[in-house]
Amino acid sequence: MVSDVLPCYLVCDVSFSMTDHIDEVNAGMREFRGVVHSDRRAGAEIRLCVVVFAERPLVVRPLLPALDPAEPVRPRQEQGSDFGAAFTLVRTTVERDVGDLKAQGVRVRRPVLFFVSDGRATDPTWPAALARLTATASCPVMIAFGLGAVDRRALDRIGTSRVFLGRDGVRLGIALASSVARTAQRPEHI
Repeated sequence: MVSDVLPCYLVCDVSFSMTDHIDEVNAGMREFRGVVHSDRRAGAEIRLCVVVFAERPLVVRPLLPALDPAEPVRPRQEQGSDFGAAFTLVRTTVERDVGDLKAQGVRVRRPVLFFVSDGRATDPTWPAALARLTATASCPVMIAFGLGAVDRRALDRIGTSRVFLGRDGVRLGIALASSVARTAQRPEHI
């Protein structure tokens, strides 16, 4: 039985504005899995949940070992990017997952939230939902990854720990793997 678990949440905008970047997201998830696969100990500790959103959010992969293959993320032909609904779903998902793991006697490291988007929210009240997420006892380390023509100010508000931009030549899988590795090195449990 694994005694420590690091929950990771990949939250991906799949709205119409992100259609051209979904292949990069899927390549990044495969690359991340390859990095985790190279370190069996880390692979046993890291769990990955994938949440997609456009006009509404959806958990497309529950919190499972990161070594388990993930289904490819699919774009939606929806104009909206409802950040607030995504943050609300992630908050309840993280709280439930952390509670379930603790009930199993597992020590839980501080979760990592890796938010992938162009940063162009269509709901003006999303900062309130973000504030509720970051005010929880199981507040994740917040990392943002911007693809396309990004709204840097929005991504800076979300990625309080770090912001990566694909246009700078940073690959999503490497950014995700390095963020998880950096968090895993901290002895922080919740």
